[in-house]
Amino acid sequence: MEKRRIAILGSTGSIGTQALDVVRQHRELFEVELLTANNSSDLLISQAREFDASAVVICNGSKYREVADALQPEGIKVFAGMDSVCDLVGGSNIDMVLTALVGFSGLRPTIAAIKAGKPIALANKETLVAGGCVVMDLAHRLGVPILPVDSEHSAIFQCLLGAAGNRFSRIHLTASGGPFRTWPREKIASATRDDALRHPQWTMGDKITIDSATLMNKGFEMIEACWLFDARPEDIRIVVHPQSIIHSMVEFEDGAVIAQMGHPDMREPIQLALSFPERLPLNNKKLDFASLGSLTFEEPDYDRFPCLGLAFEAMRRGGNIPCAMNAANEAAVAAYLHRQIGFYDIPRVIERVCDGTVFAEKPTAEDILATNDEAYSKALELIV
Repeated sequence: MEKRRIAILGSTGSIGTQALDVVRQHRELFEVELLTANNSSDLLISQAREFDASAVVICNGSKYREVADALQPEGIKVFAGMDSVCDLVGGSNIDMVLTALVGFSGLRPTIAAIKAGKPIALANKETLVAGGCVVMDLAHRLGVPILPVDSEHSAIFQCLLGAAGNRFSRIHLTASGGPFRTWPREKIASATRDDALRHPQWTMGDKITIDSATLMNKGFEMIEACWLFDARPEDIRIVVHPQSIIHSMVEFEDGAVIAQMGHPDMREPIQLALSFPERLPLNNKKLDFASLGSLTFEEPDYDRFPCLGLAFEAMRRGGNIPCAMNAANEAAVAAYLHRQIGFYDIPRVIERVCDGTVFAEKPTAEDILATNDEAYSKALELIV
């Protein structure tokens, strides 16, 4: 493959740092043009120096001078703010954009990159949860590929590559079950942020780890799968698989099921998205089937994890309701991380915000932005 020049939006987060590890292993194939971070200025400076980035954006403007003083003498351009991210992703020096920003913040730069015709390696699931109707319509009209980075969606994508164009009958979306998989509801109700941040399989940022504990993350992934693979909520079954070896499965009309397997290592789906359609060597742990023992599967418990049911309901209602759900979840999770509310207050806030949202059946990008702001504000009112 020819060398690809990439922008990594959210380079200091979990996905961003692992993407840079992929680049380290294939310097001859990937060139880092743009790195962005919100607050982690020290790490951003270090990354820009190591990978000789052309430009960086520090979204927190108060840290601009620190980053500029460190990098501008080395010939690296430094910008501040999300507007700069949206402007730079369309540059002629960028071949692909990896969007690994946290939460709703990923929507605007993803839309900007699609409008500029840049292939998207998508790791920001909230982009499709909140604005899937806008993003996918735009990508289809402009012929811009969106390659999934989430391990589950990468798995589905890979399974469908082996389907020779045959339509699936059902998608089996696997879930680890999170840290509270075996806890009774009474114990979960008093779970602390530290309890919720102890994920048994994956190392992720705080927000997505809490989403995994509530299973809202799996609800988000269901919505994302609907948009990516032209599926309906009823086409998708959530299956709890604690070992996280099977990343997802696709079932066909004749009952055959294709599964994608691998150790829980996000570098594999990141690398595939960046190098597709080629597969490259990766210095990672390979499966030893004889040592795996057994793989187990369970039904999810919608009573103990009500966020999952709220996600299905939001997608069935459609329009701007998933956007409202996402905004309420962002506010509630932030409050939980700051020890302002309890674990089951998260679904309580989400449900009330969704019920109070004025429905827009076919929202525009402006409608999505307005819904996000209004839902977030309503959630904050319920939290205080």
